[in-house]
Amino acid sequence: MEQKNITNLSRRRFMVAGAGAAGVIALNPELKFSTPAIAEEAKPLPAYLNWKNPQAMIVHSSNTLETKRDSMGTGGITPANELFVRNNLNPPGEDIVANRDAWEIDFEGVKKPRKMKLGELKNLGLESVVAVLQCSGNGRGYFTHKASGSKWQIGAAGNVMWAGVPLRDVVKALGGVADGRKFITSTGGEKLPDNVDPKKVIVERSVPLSALDTAILAWEMNGDPVPLVHGGPVRLVVPGFYGVNNIKYVKKIAFTDKETDANIQQSGYRMRPVGQKGAPTQPSMWGMTVKSWITHPIKESAKGPVQIYGVAFGGTNPVKSVEVTVDGGKTWKAARLVGPDLGRYAWRTFVLSADLKPGNHVIASRATDTKGNKQPENFEENERGYGHNGWKSPAVEVSVA
Repeated sequence: MEQKNITNLSRRRFMVAGAGAAGVIALNPELKFSTPAIAEEAKPLPAYLNWKNPQAMIVHSSNTLETKRDSMGTGGITPANELFVRNNLNPPGEDIVANRDAWEIDFEGVKKPRKMKLGELKNLGLESVVAVLQCSGNGRGYFTHKASGSKWQIGAAGNVMWAGVPLRDVVKALGGVADGRKFITSTGGEKLPDNVDPKKVIVERSVPLSALDTAILAWEMNGDPVPLVHGGPVRLVVPGFYGVNNIKYVKKIAFTDKETDANIQQSGYRMRPVGQKGAPTQPSMWGMTVKSWITHPIKESAKGPVQIYGVAFGGTNPVKSVEVTVDGGKTWKAARLVGPDLGRYAWRTFVLSADLKPGNHVIASRATDTKGNKQPENFEENERGYGHNGWKSPAVEVSVA
């Protein structure tokens, strides 16, 4: 997906929000934070999500919850009760996870098409992968043209360990992919609204057949059964791809010669200029790009060295390195990647020791993947606010007395 830098975009200042800033100030009375440029009014958790950590979440709506920046931690894996939530339709009822192994998936476009229950799929293979789960609109709140949708900043993302059967093993058991098929087209099991054309609302996405190499049908998330709101009893996971392609409650997987004609594929989730309607000729939100952000600007006392933390990932490529600036991009220093490498699709925690002198500091990070792709300073505005990976907008501004 082509990206262009915007060289004349006016400088915008975004700060750590809410409890994050308050906690830092409590530890560091000499530090002062400005009011966040984008503020979310505190809302209670939806009843069906009362198991989430309320201190870690920003509630945009009943189906959209964002993880607070200061709750992303430094250990690598995102806990289930702090993982963001984004659903295009209301989740199905709890009855579908009462007997998880009875859930059926219809396989089409293979040489031996049939339906298979999850219990049977579990006997075909097992694989685990740590992969970043990220909404296509993560960063939408940084665009200036007021794109429709939740005004995510950096919290519509998490680093998750999935376990399940490799889709390629299932296909092998079904005789292989039928000739001439170019896409994996997957359908979600949400209940569709009445009196509406199904193609206008159904969650059905097509991804290139090459994703068969890495896709898994996951029944486990971070060591536990996949929660209903995150796609249980079984979810298609396509590592390195935006979240919308990781179909929840997957009930059908078809290998097709064309992309689905569902609106969510034909016109939705397309990268397009501001003011233009979506069309199949525009780039689809498939593979993610290299990205990073600061999660804890100041972790210790401002007197002497302080630790700057953050997370970085390469999208479809492994992340190679991260640089940090404390002067708004004038100079950069190499950060250190922390903890084990959990694979090409996982994010890495990074840290930089810094000695912040009195004055104002604009702290940001930029990552580079193994193919040399580097985060741009800015990201070009687009109609739906998708794909933002610029380093400048999520920067943290700190004033040290």
